[in-house]
This record gives sequence, structure tokens and C-alpha cells, in this order.
Amino acid sequence: MIHVSRLDLGHFVRPAEEYGGAHARVEPAFAYLVRHPVGTVLFDTGMGEGSPETDAHYRIARRSLTVPPAEVDAIVNCHLHFDHIGGNQRFPAAPAFVQRRELATARAGSYTIDGLLPGVAWTEIDGEHDLAPGVRIVPTPGHVDGHQSLVLDHGDRVTVLAGQAYDTAGEFGTPYRPWLDRLAALADGRPARVLFAHDHALWEGVLPPPG
Repeated sequence: MIHVSRLDLGHFVRPAEEYGGAHARVEPAFAYLVRHPVGTVLFDTGMGEGSPETDAHYRIARRSLTVPPAEVDAIVNCHLHFDHIGGNQRFPAAPAFVQRRELATARAGSYTIDGLLPGVAWTEIDGEHDLAPGVRIVPTPGHVDGHQSLVLDHGDRVTVLAGQAYDTAGEFGTPYRPWLDRLAALADGRPARVLFAHDHALWEGVLPPPG
């Protein structure tokens, strides 16, 4: 059995010009703890520190990540912006799975808070990767080229931890992206729920979503 827990790690305020809206909006920062019979996976780790300018720009309010390091067997980051990798360094022994191109982009600079990158057991992959039976990393580019999601197969249904593949549940599927068909193939007609990094709401239905 695969069990998923949402971890509320605080919130930030996204300026209107960053998402094309009329007003700034408050967005949560969620991580997800995935417990599987063969191990525990942490999907994202919250908002990183080390840049007072970033804190001021986004008016960040953090909540502590309290998962003990000994309980985490692997980390999957949807991408490497500061608001998704803030707790990685708390788990130096856990492999942190990342698309090779994403790590290269982050290491080139001007992409994230650079001080969050050392001291992490980065494990580079290219494309899809199975972590355990029913636990698969799937590339979902769009927000950034190296974005990835985690697909969990419960047998009778699937859960997609979509990170920031879309900002909100209401946007899911619009615009259309080719990897939506890959998610649909993995779900194979079964009910799906899709959870996001920056939205309390979830999407439920049969994949692919209507676009």
C-alpha cells in the first residue's frame, strides 16, 4: 500500500506580474511524504533560506520540516527553484533524484539560491525512472525544462504529485502539454487525483484532463 501525506511548509506572496494576474496572491508551499512498503520518499522539501532579498520579495513565512532524516530513503524534487529544495540538506544520506538537465541549469547560476545545492546526494536521471513498484518519476516540462512529477500506482487508482507542472488545479491541462498523454497511459482509464506544490485544491478525474 502507498500512503501520501501533505506537509504544509508555509506560504509566500507571488507578485501579480509573475503570474499575469491583477493582484498579488498568497501561495502555499507543500511537500509530500510518500510511504511505500519498501521505503519512504519525500517529494520536495520546502522554501530555502540564504537570500534576504528573496525573503523580502516574496514575504515568506516558513514552517519547519519535521520529518526525521532517518525516515527518508529518497528525495524527489520537482525542480530546483529555492521554494522546492529548502530542506534537502537535512537529508545528506538520501539520494535526491533530479533530471540531469535541471541540475546543470541550477549549477550554472542565476536560477536558485546557490547555497542550497551543496551537501545533497544528487542522483541525476534522464527521463522516466522507477523508484519502487508503483512509484515512477515522469518528466513534466513546462514551468521549467527539467520539471518532473511523481506518479503513484495504487492498483485501483493513481496519484500524481505534480509539483509546479501547473500552478493550480484549475489550470491543470491548459495549455495542453504532450506528457499529459503519458500520464493518461500510466493511469490506463483508472481514477486519478493530482496534487500540486502551490495549491490547496486537487484535480480528480480520468486522465488526460479536458483541455
